[in-house]
Amino acid sequence: MSTAAPSPAEAVIDDVILGVEDEIVALRRDLHTHPELSWREVRTTDLVAARIAQAGWRITELPRTGLVAEIGVSGPVVGLRADLDALPVPDLTGDPWSSTVEGVTHACGHDVHTAALVGAAVALGRVHEQGLLPGRVRLLFQPAEEVMPGGALSLIELGALEGVDRIFGLHCDPTLDIGSVGLREGPITGAADHLDVTLTGSGGHTSRPHLTEDLTYALGKVITELPAILSRRLDPRSGVSVVWGVVRAGSAHNVIPATGRAGGTVRMLDAVAWSEAEKLVPLLVEQIVAPYGVHAQVDYQRGVPPVVNDPASIALLGTAVERVLGLAGHVPTQQSLGGEDFGWYLDRVPGAMGRLGTRTPGGPTYDLHQGNLRVDDRAVAIGARVLAQVAVAFHGVL
Repeated sequence: MSTAAPSPAEAVIDDVILGVEDEIVALRRDLHTHPELSWREVRTTDLVAARIAQAGWRITELPRTGLVAEIGVSGPVVGLRADLDALPVPDLTGDPWSSTVEGVTHACGHDVHTAALVGAAVALGRVHEQGLLPGRVRLLFQPAEEVMPGGALSLIELGALEGVDRIFGLHCDPTLDIGSVGLREGPITGAADHLDVTLTGSGGHTSRPHLTEDLTYALGKVITELPAILSRRLDPRSGVSVVWGVVRAGSAHNVIPATGRAGGTVRMLDAVAWSEAEKLVPLLVEQIVAPYGVHAQVDYQRGVPPVVNDPASIALLGTAVERVLGLAGHVPTQQSLGGEDFGWYLDRVPGAMGRLGTRTPGGPTYDLHQGNLRVDDRAVAIGARVLAQVAVAFHGVL
């Protein structure tokens, strides 16, 4: 923790979150037990709305799921965002609060994000009540981060960013120890798109490939050659990566199938290459399969842009982290190719996202989007304090 004397606002935040820590940890576990997929976060939305209404926030529920809440009457607006949805992944943890929904779990830590922002909301409600918060704070409890192009676009279309001067968020990082937050100026995530390639042809017997359209061979060429060609057609500094997660063709050893499919993601480090890839990929696929006489249908779904942290916003977030965790808690982090629809907000207004350490020191390192993901529950209160502190740092009352 910072050795500087706490301001009145900081002291209120610390006192309130200490008092509600057990409550927000219990909320996080409750959300983990009852996960909801993208656009289905009804119960989650209701729980959040009920709790932050008690803390004095004006709530606007959204047409489907999620909500926007605000406190304060006039002045600059700082936004804080959490995402609500879980993933279609089975829970493998065996914890007492394991998911009760078959095949669905919070494998990306959104239960932590949501509970932390609820904690921050309770603390900021008290700060406002005591007259220590000039300006306004807006909370975005966003649905559907896990589907492309992401629920952030829906909130933007509904006006959730109107009047917002800066926006901040945290994302769980199971490779960082509890008590640390990874910060980076500039890009911190990559652009991410979905790609599906379906090939069709006449098919036939494997003894006569010359009399058929050898679709499986052509599909193999797409799988291996598209990543290689893209690395030569886009700026190599963009770090383009094509990785296939689905490959399907045929059901018998001696039959050349009439259809096959490959599905995966296209990721890159910068927005310039991202703008070029959508047009380039279908053209390259057509050129790859042309010699084999098969037909290619390419479904290229543009996903999310990189999250690019604004320097001034990172400075504010760093101040908040150091107030909560001390200098040692503020650690550097690298850009990843993971996609995050928080990038859509930062296309519109300046802001920053930090990586919240969730690993128990000395414990195992987990990975996001895996059913065995465990987080150290102490991360919930840390996240709450950092989010509340960055809001008051923005308003200059630390």
